[in-house]
Amino acid sequence: MLPVVVGLLLIQQRVPAQSLSYTKGQNVAPAYEGWEQTPDGTKYYLFGYMNRNWEEEIDVPVGPDNGFNVGGADQGQPTHFLPRRNRFVFKVRVPNGFSDKDELIWTLTTHGKTEKAYASLRYDYVVDDVVKASETGALGAGTSSPEVRSNKPPAVTVEEVKARSVKIGEPLTLVAEVKDDGIPKPRDLSRVAAAQARAAAQATGGAAAPPRNPAMSPPTRITVGKNLGLHVSWFVYRGAGKVTFDPPQVKAWEDTRAGANSPWAPLWAAPKLPADGRLEVRVTFDDPGTYVLRCRADDGALVADEDVTIVVKP
Repeated sequence: MLPVVVGLLLIQQRVPAQSLSYTKGQNVAPAYEGWEQTPDGTKYYLFGYMNRNWEEEIDVPVGPDNGFNVGGADQGQPTHFLPRRNRFVFKVRVPNGFSDKDELIWTLTTHGKTEKAYASLRYDYVVDDVVKASETGALGAGTSSPEVRSNKPPAVTVEEVKARSVKIGEPLTLVAEVKDDGIPKPRDLSRVAAAQARAAAQATGGAAAPPRNPAMSPPTRITVGKNLGLHVSWFVYRGAGKVTFDPPQVKAWEDTRAGANSPWAPLWAAPKLPADGRLEVRVTFDDPGTYVLRCRADDGALVADEDVTIVVKP
């Protein structure tokens, strides 16, 4: 009997590496999300990334460790990588003369590991707004509706910054103005939970059980889930020093943990925005350097980004 017990213990200890979670020490993998075509016929490759860490934010300057094979190393990619999955982060215009047989390759080296994303114009990589909404979690896989198809991204503008150069520790006030079409409408999470309880009762023929706490429930879909609602987030896009935002910002990365200030977290609800759509944030830098801060307006399905470059002096 002893050999059997030992065998069971050994089997239990063989945990696949891909099932483990790490706070730090893992690499960032670049991701090709697909390509889109604007009404004027211009085509763009869309990229994102997967930081395999839950806490560590990694900085990689543009160059051999963070660059492209065509058109120069700098194609507008981030140099500051937030934790976990970040989708549709930036786009690169398809070079003239490229066909579906050509590839634009993004190479990224972190923690000594090099990975590449291969962008292609193959037809099965075509992306539209419905695909973006589905991939980021606003829709279930393969679902759509007239409302979803009519949704347009929010519009965001950042008011002119009086000082594009600040000193370490000197607070800088940034003001963003956001507008949206009100689509999609936020979900009432309590009603969703009640409807799920009723559906389960009808399926079993019993009485409706009390609604389950979404934070304590297992996932019910094969894609990531995202709570809807217009919100604004500031985050570091380029720059290696510590940056503090006041008030703390909604996370722009897929933090699915209960209680996180993230649209992908259970029970999260978008904060109420001012009637005029203007939001202020105070930013403080701990280290000198040139920073690109990104302001993102997100309605839960589609996003709009605006970047601001700040030079921080000692």
